[in-house]
Amino acid sequence: MTAEITQVGVGMVGFGFIGKVHAYGFRNLGLFYAPPPALPRLVGVCTSRPETAERARQTGGFEFGTTRYEDLLERDDIQVIDVATPNALHRDQVVGALEAGKHVYCDKPLCVTLEEAREVVAATDARRELAHGMAFHCRFVPATMRARKLVEEGFLGDVYHFRASYLHSGYADPKRPMSWRLEPQGGCLADLGSHVIDLMRYLLGEYDSVRGTLQRWLHERPSADDPSRMVPVEVDDYASLQARMQCGALGFIEASRFATGTADDMSFEVYGERGALRWRMMDPNYLDAFDATGSRQGFTRIATVQHYPEPSALPSPKLPVGWMRFHMHAVFDFLTAVCEGRPGTATLHDGAATQAVMEAVHRSDASGEWEAVPRI
Repeated sequence: MTAEITQVGVGMVGFGFIGKVHAYGFRNLGLFYAPPPALPRLVGVCTSRPETAERARQTGGFEFGTTRYEDLLERDDIQVIDVATPNALHRDQVVGALEAGKHVYCDKPLCVTLEEAREVVAATDARRELAHGMAFHCRFVPATMRARKLVEEGFLGDVYHFRASYLHSGYADPKRPMSWRLEPQGGCLADLGSHVIDLMRYLLGEYDSVRGTLQRWLHERPSADDPSRMVPVEVDDYASLQARMQCGALGFIEASRFATGTADDMSFEVYGERGALRWRMMDPNYLDAFDATGSRQGFTRIATVQHYPEPSALPSPKLPVGWMRFHMHAVFDFLTAVCEGRPGTATLHDGAATQAVMEAVHRSDASGEWEAVPRI
């Protein structure tokens, strides 16, 4: 007789673009893993208005919709809270969920400030029995997972330097109206930079210090409510930083929402004494590796495609991989941690570590100097 799979009740706060992506992961987990760590049950969804809450309920297949976040926290049949709201709301919602005894899955970035991130870490440390995860989906690409394994095996030897970027052109149009991503809680560093900062930390370890530059090209945009009225923009369109890692490597990271002609282009190149690795999001099925210890010259393309470890079952590992699949595996990793009572691959602590790097970038942009990455 097949053992019955545990159900986990999920309450989601926020149901914009990323909320739908997370809901897709929860709803389809049982189809992609055999067996899944648990079968998610989408119990409740909270949005800011009654009409959007009802639409989210219907669209996402939730059992109820509400405008009152406490309705999620008070339900005994909700064990997991998924935070998919704008950045400025994360701190209160994450801490509130932890204090209510709920496991937490949060979209990036963790918070708006380092002090908020430290409050979240304190809340996780006060409830160590609870699992928590960050939606750092770039950790869950088969190619980046393979890269991490090669680094751990010593394929690169000592790492000399790296380059990494996350580029798209989504905000290059000056007619694009104002949104929360362009308000003080947002900006390119928080939006895109958080992903690439975390990915290089995942591959190479902790940051020591950074020297950063933040640039804004458009200082005003049309109001979302009244396109004839211009409103000020206060955040960066572009971010770059030089990095010194604790392992001794030097690096350069770049993030732009004004990279004309690009779509969603993340990439990295890492150069070490024994080899090199490189990868691009727009060509996600292959990791390029160069072995400097052998006689064969040139990079080798490793077909990582959709090679996820068991119990991944659908689709076939030989089929091309896609962006939604990365989020699916991030949800799988988090729910596995919930069911096994252990930390997952990407936790709220990792979110706080990224927040510390971004804090140092802001300080460096203001001072013009290298700034140490603060401790959490």
